[in-house]
Amino acid sequence: MTRRLHPGAWWLWALGLATAASRTTNPLLLLEIAGVAGFVVAARRSDDPAARAYGVFLRIGLAVLLLRLLFFTVLGSPIPGTHVILTLPQLPLPAWFKGVRLGGPVTVEGLLFALYDALRLAVLLGCVGAANALGNPARLLRSLPGALYEAGVAVVVALTFAPNLVADAQRLRAARRLRGRSEKGVKALLTVGVPVLEGALERSVGLAAAMDTRGFGRTAEVPVTVRRTTAALTLTGLLGVCTAAYGLLGADGARWALPLLALGALAAAAGLLLGGRRAVRTRYRPDPWGLRAWVVAGSGVAVAAAVVACGGLDATALHPTPVPLTAPVLPLLPAAGVLLGLLPAWAAPAPPSFPTPPAVPSPSPSSSRSLPSPSPAPSPSPSPSPSRKETT
Repeated sequence: MTRRLHPGAWWLWALGLATAASRTTNPLLLLEIAGVAGFVVAARRSDDPAARAYGVFLRIGLAVLLLRLLFFTVLGSPIPGTHVILTLPQLPLPAWFKGVRLGGPVTVEGLLFALYDALRLAVLLGCVGAANALGNPARLLRSLPGALYEAGVAVVVALTFAPNLVADAQRLRAARRLRGRSEKGVKALLTVGVPVLEGALERSVGLAAAMDTRGFGRTAEVPVTVRRTTAALTLTGLLGVCTAAYGLLGADGARWALPLLALGALAAAAGLLLGGRRAVRTRYRPDPWGLRAWVVAGSGVAVAAAVVACGGLDATALHPTPVPLTAPVLPLLPAAGVLLGLLPAWAAPAPPSFPTPPAVPSPSPSSSRSLPSPSPAPSPSPSPSPSRKETT
């Protein structure tokens, strides 16, 4: 039986594509990243319900793109432009609304600037949707280190609570429809809301009792020195990672952000490794991290590194300006680096397929005519009723 790929490898691959998308506003390069993510999802998506998240994230990204263009049209942009598409009636605003306008001219340059910025955010959402479709978040939470065990359990409980809550609400609304009652209004909301909350509370209490019976939440005794060292390493590492992530978002922080990111990740990993001594638990069928997982995760890291490295060589190609109005050009080196993200489409194992039961062929009319009609079964002869002498 083929084992699935570790979900952490898919998330690292998707985060690498998202990092590359965050470093550019070139629409051609952004569309290439979106195409790479979509191709890999189409090739390695399984039949899990979580795999449907990719389409949902694509719709959210499209909605963000349209809203960004709508806000630009209504509120305007400080980008100067000479090619005016239309002019909306402008409303006068008070002096303390300086820098904000409602209506006015809508230019092609400003519209392209809003389109580039919104397309980057839409591609980021698509990368997150690809990670959800390929790496199940529930399986990823099971692979958390022991130091984050309690947080992982809380997130798993929260993820299972919301779908059950929605299912209970739908079931109660369907019951009201069958009884001929209305589904709208405050009265219907109170009638449905109270049983839903009551069922959620009972489910939470039952889940807590079951987890306590199975030993969830029990920790081992750890010396005070180890606990303080763990807290210091974890806090320092997380602060370093957050500071480095903020520096990577800017063009000037790439030099000092990468070493700080490496040091912060090492400190956080050491803290999590020490904190794992508190958790006394075993894992049932843990997800293995093999060679294919390294290839998938490494392809995403390679894409991010290629785009970040090319940003220092030719920043204009990664961030085309709409003023003056020129067509964007696809940079060859970053585009070749993005193509490395296609490796998981062949390196990752194929998702397990579940065989569908064979369909039962229905008899044709001609075959039904040739079949002999069944003769009626003989009726059983009635047993003789006992006489008076036999009963006595």
